[in-house]
Amino acid sequence: MIMNDLAAPGLILDKGLQALLDAVAQDPTGPLAVGIAGPAGHGKTALLAELERIHQRAGIAVRTAAPEPDEPVDPDTVVLVDDAHLLDDARTEALLRLVAGRRHRLVVAHRPWPRSAAFSELVDALRRDGQAVLLTPFTREQTAAHLAATPELGRPADLVDFVHTQTAGVPRDVERLARGLAGAETRTGVVEPPRSVILEFGPDLEVQPAPVRRLLLAVAVGGALPVSMLGALLGRDPAGVDELIATTRAAGLLGADGRLAPIVRRAVATLSPTTERTAVWRRLTELQLARGGAVLPLVRSLLAVGALGDCPAATLAAAADEALADEPAFAAKLFAAATAAGRPPNAQQALAAALAGDLDDALRLADRLLGTAAPPERSEAAVVAATALAHRGHVGRSVELFRWSGTASAAAFAIVGGLAAGDPDASTESPAGDPAGEPPTLHASAARLMANGVRESVTGPPTAALSALVQAAALLEPDGRAALLPDSPAALAALTAVHCGELEIAERVLHRALGAGVGGPLMARRHRLLQAWILMVRGEIHAAGERLATVTLDGRPLESRDQLFAAAIRMGIGRRNSDLGALKRGWGQALEAVVRHPVDLFTLLPLGELAIAGARLGDLARLEPYLHQGRALLHRLGDPPLWSVPLHWSELHAAILTGEPTVADEHVAALLAAAGHSRYAAVVAAAAESWVEVLRGVVDPTRVEAAARGLHDTGLCWDGARLAGQAAIRTADRRAMTTLLECARALQGRPSGGQSGQTPTTGASTARAAGPTQHGLSDREYEVAELVLAGLTYREIGDRLFISAKTVEHHVARMRNRLNCANRTELLALLRTLVADRASDTAGQPWPQRASR
Repeated sequence: MIMNDLAAPGLILDKGLQALLDAVAQDPTGPLAVGIAGPAGHGKTALLAELERIHQRAGIAVRTAAPEPDEPVDPDTVVLVDDAHLLDDARTEALLRLVAGRRHRLVVAHRPWPRSAAFSELVDALRRDGQAVLLTPFTREQTAAHLAATPELGRPADLVDFVHTQTAGVPRDVERLARGLAGAETRTGVVEPPRSVILEFGPDLEVQPAPVRRLLLAVAVGGALPVSMLGALLGRDPAGVDELIATTRAAGLLGADGRLAPIVRRAVATLSPTTERTAVWRRLTELQLARGGAVLPLVRSLLAVGALGDCPAATLAAAADEALADEPAFAAKLFAAATAAGRPPNAQQALAAALAGDLDDALRLADRLLGTAAPPERSEAAVVAATALAHRGHVGRSVELFRWSGTASAAAFAIVGGLAAGDPDASTESPAGDPAGEPPTLHASAARLMANGVRESVTGPPTAALSALVQAAALLEPDGRAALLPDSPAALAALTAVHCGELEIAERVLHRALGAGVGGPLMARRHRLLQAWILMVRGEIHAAGERLATVTLDGRPLESRDQLFAAAIRMGIGRRNSDLGALKRGWGQALEAVVRHPVDLFTLLPLGELAIAGARLGDLARLEPYLHQGRALLHRLGDPPLWSVPLHWSELHAAILTGEPTVADEHVAALLAAAGHSRYAAVVAAAAESWVEVLRGVVDPTRVEAAARGLHDTGLCWDGARLAGQAAIRTADRRAMTTLLECARALQGRPSGGQSGQTPTTGASTARAAGPTQHGLSDREYEVAELVLAGLTYREIGDRLFISAKTVEHHVARMRNRLNCANRTELLALLRTLVADRASDTAGQPWPQRASR
């Protein structure tokens, strides 16, 4: 692209046109026979004006009209003819004679359509005896050059992209939009053309014949429309449709690809008469429905131009059905519009609301249909209501509705719900349902596997349960976006994997479910929360917080089950960060979450985490009734180890924090009794026994390190590091203390003291020289540590403790040396553990020895 220095300001030329003008400027009297073809708005008139200016400057006469049939034309006069496609045959033949005589210089500009036989002969003659020029839309670079010629605009990249995309590079439209934007008050973040620019298209549209305007309205809807459909809409045969398309392209309103540029599309939708627009679009949707074609693209386009009200209810409902799998929220919106247009609500509308996560609307619609709809639709409504109630913790009512609906999938979901509620009889039910009621689809097969997996988690080995649930999750991945689920097999597989220490399996199954969109937006939160849970128990606290933050980005409130998990994750992060303020701030919301969601098998994990937080805050008594319900539920199911082991582990730590050795011993005994159930249960039992022995002052470094590393290997990374740290600050053996601190650092993923340039021996010597107290730090150092963790500066700490800032600095240096920390980051991480341990009533006092078993 070059802008000719001879050209008028703003005239943008490509290399071919530049060469033409250069040749004429260098030899104005030389041979000249040029045909310039291009749709309206592509610069034919501007190019002719530039040629006229060049010749006039050279003193050559210019004629701008075609001669009459018998009119003589001076050979020294240049003939420039615009809109030659509008000439009658007589004048066209007169131009043809001038070309054939090869004595006259002429340039003929025309649109590619219409083209009579005489005019086609003229075009062929110009191409054969002279030069043919085809004007095309601007490239992005040419659009940028045009904008650069407008001082008020400049050429920021986003503005160039906006103008070029809106206009598809049609020079007339680029100029219009640039002029309109230059006159606007602001151009930052432009998202649509100014209305003044849209109005400029009015005359272009008004001069078009009615069939062309109807064609424009049809194309404005978007999507590829077959010729047969356009023929039925416009009342034309295929040849007539082709002629209309050619006419519309020649007018510069329709692109070569058969689409409208966005700015033209907006103008057509905005400026067309309402009655004409409504008639065309209604007829178009009727034709599409009649031929069994997709109507969603049409409806989406109508929505984009604010004309959704022009759609019949049947069209809206059909589009909603098409959108249901991938865009349930949009489907719900379309169903609502169909209802407003007179179509009664149905079960699909309730399903869309549920999949979109709007359980209020889903329950309202489903409940209404249960009382008024025909039997098949009542069954579907019962499934929607049952699913919504399951998400809100009303498991008993949910199971009742699933059983009543009678389908095979619902029967399987009823088994899952019954076991979740602690009903032992549910494990003996058959998930077959009504054999004639539902074909063996992927959804039905996945539901059956879910039921089998949950049953195995209660009555069989964890491997069988995990295998069935992972298989169920895989079945739904190909087409699970529209699967309405009370809980997803991926979520249950992840829960089962977490309960047996297979965190990598849990991560993979959740990642695949989120990638496939299984369960739609309704289940996406559940999957993200479980991902955050896994990150938290691994000790990846920052990543867990970031993942938790993604759960509520859409602004919708959490349902009760998700709220319970979110509250437990927030409290778990606060506890692991030793952030007492965060624990206090979140405790009220956590209690509310517990109250809102009844205890079931699948919420024991967050309940256990909240029990530890409650003990840390000295308020465990308020959770005790719910813990009792959890124990009773497990007891009714025969105390299945897979579900009971994590709860015993959590309650053990709550007992440690509340200073109840006897209660702690009971949980240790329960864990030891379940140790043979799985590798995870064995690891947790060994760690529990080692932990209470450490609290009694019995520290076997080898045994503690083995237990800590076992916890780490099963995914309980933070717990493993904390066990090693607890043992380190309670042993009187300096070498053992250093070894265990090194273990704690390694399990937290930090470099050891030896890696940072200090050998274990040096660290032990430093600790010995400093003379640590029983807990590793003096009381004053604990005070300093707490204030450092609170974010106070040395001066602020000194003012608080009535000591100098320099003394505070010395305390911090001694703590770093004594604890063998390579840097401040390691020191702060270890101090969090030490301060949290000391905060409990029992952290500084050995427990009484346990009676022999």
